[in-house]
Amino acid sequence: MVMVFCFSGCSKEPMVKQTKTFVLVHGAWQSAYVWSTVKTQLEKKGNKVIVVELPAHGADNTPAVSVSMNIYRDKVVAAIENLTGKVILVGHSMGGIVVSAVAEKIPERIEKLVFIGAFVPQDGESLIDLAFQDKTSLLRPNLIPSADQLTLDVNKDKLTDIFCQDASELIKKLVIANYRSEPAIPFADKIKLTSAAFGSVKKYYIFTAKDQAIGQDLQKQMAKAAGITNTYIVDTGHSPFLSVPEKVSEIFLEISK
Repeated sequence: MVMVFCFSGCSKEPMVKQTKTFVLVHGAWQSAYVWSTVKTQLEKKGNKVIVVELPAHGADNTPAVSVSMNIYRDKVVAAIENLTGKVILVGHSMGGIVVSAVAEKIPERIEKLVFIGAFVPQDGESLIDLAFQDKTSLLRPNLIPSADQLTLDVNKDKLTDIFCQDASELIKKLVIANYRSEPAIPFADKIKLTSAAFGSVKKYYIFTAKDQAIGQDLQKQMAKAAGITNTYIVDTGHSPFLSVPEKVSEIFLEISK
């Protein structure tokens, strides 16, 4: 919380500017680095920002065989439990499944739940269940499973087309440089959600209009099924925080009001 003082022409009482705490969760084949610019912009406005790096992503060396959607969930829960007060929890892509599971476990700690180009499950659904409904995604036909079925790769020739076709060449090189295989097990994990917990949290969806990983029809279908009426849209591909971070930050700040 930031104290703002006025020295002339106003009340003697200090005005109090409420700041927010954002917890940002990345999606599959990505890691914490994707939120870097958005984090900086939110912090410049006085907010607290925690970026969670999921196990077996980025610099984390957890073996793919050891992770599950519950492991992802618990990593985020632990990050929130180290904070004071409620948070605005944001999930991108696969991260939408993760934050849904978090909201089910600790709904009292979530002020607002934000999905950005993300999967939104119903009770008993997995990421695979949702992805198989997508008729337009370029991701599914470009997946390459490992021989042991523990990880999934994306056709390198299509990687940036799928995830950030509208980003700068510099950003595309960054995405390629930070790429690593994705653990496959969590994709099949079914999520338990209830109206008393997950259903009680206020939700927002940011549609990504030119998304080639999660199609618009599926995005709208999932948001409607979850009863999400607070929606925004960005005219971007799957990773707007990489292509238009300023716009994403603006929307997050608007949602936080």
